[in-house]
Amino acid sequence: MTETRPPVRIVHLGLGAFCRAHICSYLQDLGGWGVLGVSLRSASVRDALAPRDFRYTAAALSSDGLELRQIDVVRGCLVAPEDPAAVIAAMADPAVSLVSLTVTEKGYCHDPATGILNADHPAIRHDLRNPLPRSAIGFLVRGLAARRQAGLAPFTVLSCDNLSDNGALTRAVTVDLARHIDPDLADWIAAEGVFPSSMVDRIVPATTPADIERIAALSSRTDAAPVLHEPFSQWVITDDLADDIAELATVGVQIVPQIAPFEHMKLRMLNGAHSALAYLGLCAGFATVAEAVADKSMAAYLQHLWQHEVIPTLTAPPDTDLGVYAGTLMTRFANTGIQHRLSQIAMDGSQKIPQRLLATVDDALAQGGKADALLLGLAAWIARFETLQGSDDPMANHLRACVADTPAQTVANVLSLETVFDPALAARIKTPLTEIYTALHTTGVHRCLAKYG
Repeated sequence: MTETRPPVRIVHLGLGAFCRAHICSYLQDLGGWGVLGVSLRSASVRDALAPRDFRYTAAALSSDGLELRQIDVVRGCLVAPEDPAAVIAAMADPAVSLVSLTVTEKGYCHDPATGILNADHPAIRHDLRNPLPRSAIGFLVRGLAARRQAGLAPFTVLSCDNLSDNGALTRAVTVDLARHIDPDLADWIAAEGVFPSSMVDRIVPATTPADIERIAALSSRTDAAPVLHEPFSQWVITDDLADDIAELATVGVQIVPQIAPFEHMKLRMLNGAHSALAYLGLCAGFATVAEAVADKSMAAYLQHLWQHEVIPTLTAPPDTDLGVYAGTLMTRFANTGIQHRLSQIAMDGSQKIPQRLLATVDDALAQGGKADALLLGLAAWIARFETLQGSDDPMANHLRACVADTPAQTVANVLSLETVFDPALAARIKTPLTEIYTALHTTGVHRCLAKYG
């Protein structure tokens, strides 16, 4: 008997661990929806998944152990640098109704402080000159162009990255790039394109060789590309989706009129706390999230951060108690079954800091509140600049160059980076950030954390 697997309905750019642990788990529940993955850089994910015909194991991690599940919705994986034309052709397939993305914040080739397409980005410069693109945004534009030429409606574009109002941002950079290439195409995308915003939430630590061996022993199956994740999962999408995409609501996806309360809650309370915890925890010598929050002063710092600086800036989503949500986050962070490395969270800070920390600082100060705990997390980010490598951050060279002979000059140099800091906010935080960074630089992280308990 021939096994029937779901046909491809989705092309997903960035078939990394998060997509396979989060998005594909919902599609597994839904049934009938196949995913064609696209790797924008290397063949490693394709090559690891191919031996099992793109099936893989998803392992839910708790302090009690692992719960294994087989996922079989991935139907293949294209490697864009090998055959970009094949990616465009797949996006133009009439059976495909959705193109989704998990390409991390830097994959949008925008200036984080403004949300505007960075026309000087090397990948964008390439895509302006060549019909076979390199960037995720370039593939969206060329894929939409192919559909327009074929007389097809545009596919829905769904960003699943940690960016504020990610649908509007994705629309803006896509239309902007299209306008540079073909103004008529840009007008068509602006008029006909559908770009819902979404919020995704599931902690997905990097898979290690030891994890692969452990899962193989439990499942009696060789699996080179398993994914690990916490039991918790949430996916929220705005209700401006094509009708068939709304089927996702049947498997627990929340379809809502406004994304802002959900994404601000998650970006500021989970992602913002994660980033601050990563930079401070690394300064303190911790390796994982669970190790860091087991430290009483670090846990007290997080409680202060949430209750006194972050929650006052938020409007709670419907039927949500933000204090209870903070308690849930602490429980999730303390899950010893998850070895979520702080170094993983700390990567690409220049792309994450604006939405995870700076937006909260701006709102807290505008409301007359304080932001000292947030600024301590920012100071700990700066403290790592001297040792940054190119793989740690796309702005690593610029960040290293900010380090000066005095803490005050280092802070001044950092705040002059307008791709990260809005000049008005930079001027407002210069004095308190200088004081906090100086204290961190001279007395150490443990002394700075002591004031929080």
